[in-house]
Amino acid sequence: MGIEIYSDEYFMRQAFMEAQRAYEEDEIPIGAVIVSKNKVIGRGHNLTERLTDVTAHAEMQAITAASSYLGSKYLKDCTLFVTLEPCPMCAGALFWSQIGRVVFAAPDPKRGFLEHGGYLHPKTKLEQGLLQAECSELIRAFFARKRA
Repeated sequence: MGIEIYSDEYFMRQAFMEAQRAYEEDEIPIGAVIVSKNKVIGRGHNLTERLTDVTAHAEMQAITAASSYLGSKYLKDCTLFVTLEPCPMCAGALFWSQIGRVVFAAPDPKRGFLEHGGYLHPKTKLEQGLLQAECSELIRAFFARKRA
């Protein structure tokens, strides 16, 4: 049985493909896509090493692309799908974008915004756990490779 097109799983798999690109580029494998009206309007993966920029997280890349696509700094009717819980910096950017919904796969107990008192816009819906095992395993494999 295939994945229903335009389902949350479909879009999280798109984010996972971005994470795989990051892995192949020796970046921490986190990927993100932003969706509006069942269309990916922004995508990104970590580029912190390539750009020598600590702010070049997957979510920031996707927010910039989506805002450019819409010609608006507000993403009220959009959903972010991201493979790891956003950090406080990215949560802040999501707050200011007023994004409608955030779906993340794996929690980040060390650096995630939920553990560090961060929050999203009051109207933003938050969901977690979709494809958690796959996304967590990619991150584990990346760091295992780094330590080897």
